Amino acid sequence: MINAFLEKGRAVMACAAIAGLSLSTAAQAQMISGVVNGERYAPTIWIDPDGCEHWVMDDGVEGYMDLKVDRQGIPTCHPVQACAVMNSDQLFATDRYTISASGRKRLTDFFAQAGATAYIIIGHTDSRASDEYNMKLSYNRANAVAKIAQSTGARIADVRGYGERMPAASNATAAGMQKNRRVEIICIK
Repeated sequence: MINAFLEKGRAVMACAAIAGLSLSTAAQAQMISGVVNGERYAPTIWIDPDGCEHWVMDDGVEGYMDLKVDRQGIPTCHPVQACAVMNSDQLFATDRYTISASGRKRLTDFFAQAGATAYIIIGHTDSRASDEYNMKLSYNRANAVAKIAQSTGARIADVRGYGERMPAASNATAAGMQKNRRVEIICIK
């Protein structure tokens, strides 16, 4: 782990050099050695269930490992496969976040059989409404799915709503918009 941290430190120095920033020789040595103001820090690195790398120092300071972000400012992370992607049209009425009876049964059956330790539930929408509206709708839909999961005894690690910000297809066609109206379930084994 420390080697990975040291490699990231070297990468930060290289990025600083490319950006025209100069780090003092002492600052460079501190980044490489893990010694700051005479104290040795032991970094810890982990990848969370949604694929993002994090670091934490033994003094409690933490952050994302990767400085790359997408256009919405969301850190780019390792790709993570969802164990289920359910079309929102099959679970919810238009502009609603109450789950239909058939959707409730489908979700209950899924969570009873999936057998994961925990789940991350992520809601998405198409682009037809405002960003603010879509963010709220996607989060409410993800929460509704999470409540079904919890009723089956499943543990929910996180609930997120991304609205229209992470489309699976183009919003220029009806078929693309239908693919974007989805709830993704990530299984943590």
